[in-house]
Amino acid sequence: MDELIIEAGRAESHYWRDLWRYRDLFYFLAWRDILVRYKQTVFGVLWAVLRPFLTMVIFVAIFSRLAGLPSDGVPYAILVLGGMLPWQFFASSLSESSSSLVSNANLITKIYFPRIILPASSLIVAMVDFAITLVLMALVMAWYQYVPPWRIVLLPVFVTLALVAALGPGLIATALNVKYRDFRFVIPFVVQFGLYVSPVGFKSSLIEERLGVVARLVYSLNPMVGVIDGFRWCIGAEPTLHVGALAISALTSAVLLWWGVRFFRSTEKGFADVI
Repeated sequence: MDELIIEAGRAESHYWRDLWRYRDLFYFLAWRDILVRYKQTVFGVLWAVLRPFLTMVIFVAIFSRLAGLPSDGVPYAILVLGGMLPWQFFASSLSESSSSLVSNANLITKIYFPRIILPASSLIVAMVDFAITLVLMALVMAWYQYVPPWRIVLLPVFVTLALVAALGPGLIATALNVKYRDFRFVIPFVVQFGLYVSPVGFKSSLIEERLGVVARLVYSLNPMVGVIDGFRWCIGAEPTLHVGALAISALTSAVLLWWGVRFFRSTEKGFADVI
């Protein structure tokens, strides 16, 4: 007779093998979160579209009309959406994952499963929101009669990079939110602050033009810089892709993911007791 050891802090080989064994739970939790978000709601899908649309209008008015920032022949609305959509995906992923353990406290205290499934499955809701906002971008492109280049087929690469960039900080925020409940008030501030220090309403190439190439490379330590630049490059809103800046952003995302997984695993044993 096989013996099943129910323990949160299992050996690494067992833990990662359990992730595959509990894949059905991952699918169930992801589908449950999607149903909670959209079932029996009037403004669920509409709100997912209105948020980036209204932000686009504000950014176009501020950066294009008032500040007169260039867009290199691309409609400024498309330039802004090229930054807003991946940023909103990152912000939603961070917000959803940070509260995933606390909102599933009853599940955590009753059964064993790899706890990392909870923040990971919460990212699926952000993916659905992102897919909806892509429809908004298609409508804006149709309005301006703008045809994206062939590079748009590479868009999934940068969506994956955005997922990696969001998962690492999300795991850290999730673990901290379990131990320090007031940490949930920090997340909205981080999201709001990150919006303005990321190249959402402007091109990151402006940093290089005004402060030099070294400043742009330092600026690319923000993992969303490479994601947004790559996203805009795919839709034709960025003529060239700065490989060095992209490499720095991708490396930062990988380091944050590694750190996030290690920090999450090191604190996972005490989740059931603290929560």
